[in-house]
Amino acid sequence: MGRTHHPQSIKGWPRAQWPVRVISVGCSLWVGRPTLRSMIDHFGINCSDFEASARFYDEVLAVLGYSRQMDVGVAIGYGSEGHPEFWISSWSGQEPNREMHCAFSASSVEAVRAFYDTAVGMGAESLHAPRLWPEYHPGYYGAFVRDPDGNNVEAVCHRGAPQQG
Repeated sequence: MGRTHHPQSIKGWPRAQWPVRVISVGCSLWVGRPTLRSMIDHFGINCSDFEASARFYDEVLAVLGYSRQMDVGVAIGYGSEGHPEFWISSWSGQEPNREMHCAFSASSVEAVRAFYDTAVGMGAESLHAPRLWPEYHPGYYGAFVRDPDGNNVEAVCHRGAPQQG
C-alpha cells in the first residue's frame, strides 16, 4: 500500500510550486498548481489481445478517474481532461518481448530536434524525423527513435508552430 502525501510532507517546496500530483507507489494527491514540468509526457504498451486489454483498462482505469481520451482504432489513449497519458496498442509480433513507447517532454521544437540529432548521432534507428503531427493535435511536434533495447522513444513539444503553406 502506498503512503499518502499530505501537503505539509512536501518538504523543501514552497506551497506555490507544488506539482499537480505527488505520486508514491501508485497513490496520488492532486495539489492544484501545475508549475513543475513532468519529464514523461505519455507512454504506451503493446497488447497481444487488444480487445481484452481495452475492456480491462476501460474498467480498472475508470475506478481511478481515468477514461478513453483518444481512440484511433489500433491504439487507445487513456487519461483525463483531454490529455491521453497512457496508451495501449495492438501487438502482432513475436511473444514475449514487446517494445515499450515512452515520450519525453521537450520544452521547444529546437529541443525535439536536438534530441533526435543526438540520438541518431549515437547510432539510434530513426523511426520518424522531427515534424508536426496534426493528427494528434495542431501543435504536436515530435521525433521518434529506437533505443538500444528496441524501445520506441519520443521527444514531444506541444507548442509546435503550424506549417506555413
